Amino acid sequence: MNQVDLKGRIAVITGGAQGIGYATAERMLASGASVVLWDIDAARLATAVQALSAQGGVSGDAVELTDEASVAAATAAAVARHGRIDILVNNAGITGGNAPTWELSPAVWRQVVEVNLIAPFLTCRAVVPQMITQGYGRIVNIASVAGKEGNPNASHYSASKAGLIGLTKSLGKELANKGVLVNAVAPAAARTAIFDQMKPEHINFMLGKIPMGRFVEVAEVAAMVAWLASEDCSFSTGAVFDLSGGRATY
Repeated sequence: MNQVDLKGRIAVITGGAQGIGYATAERMLASGASVVLWDIDAARLATAVQALSAQGGVSGDAVELTDEASVAAATAAAVARHGRIDILVNNAGITGGNAPTWELSPAVWRQVVEVNLIAPFLTCRAVVPQMITQGYGRIVNIASVAGKEGNPNASHYSASKAGLIGLTKSLGKELANKGVLVNAVAPAAARTAIFDQMKPEHINFMLGKIPMGRFVEVAEVAAMVAWLASEDCSFSTGAVFDLSGGRATY
């Protein structure tokens, strides 16, 4: 493992109880950061905190990321506990299942947009003022190659991730001279619990689009996130970093 220096940094990771979020927590702990996990699943969160505690300083808060008050309370708790928030990783997300656009219910569409786009807006809205006060911050948004290309039978997911890319670019420009850098990663699919929300034929479709012929590993995503969250990332903001195994063409 290449070393990334995050010593003394405080990192908040949403959806940190499993999948890419959990792998990112492991990588950041190994790099010297203290980690705060935000997740809606309190039981899974408690298990994750217990498992990760042997690797470094970790705590967890059950947060409804689509609720402004819940996010504000969790932000205040993190600052009270640690005195600062240096890193925010917006990882939590859902797929909402697979179907042609005209067969998806408005309720499902809205839920996917709420979790994948509105929630990152709310977390950034809550955390950014603290980062501005500090004069330092790193925000990493977990987007998707689907947000660049648009996957069939996943218009809600694709649109939400495209929106997250747009948020990244706008916020990156707004904060460019404030010591706070905002970037996104756009992975191809990783074999995590989110696959449980997809149809097998959609999973096979995604695999068939990847020239490397395999899905991305969560540790590979975590490695990119850790670098983007570090001081070594000093001149990239509003950027999107592909992790697509050759799938992305722009």
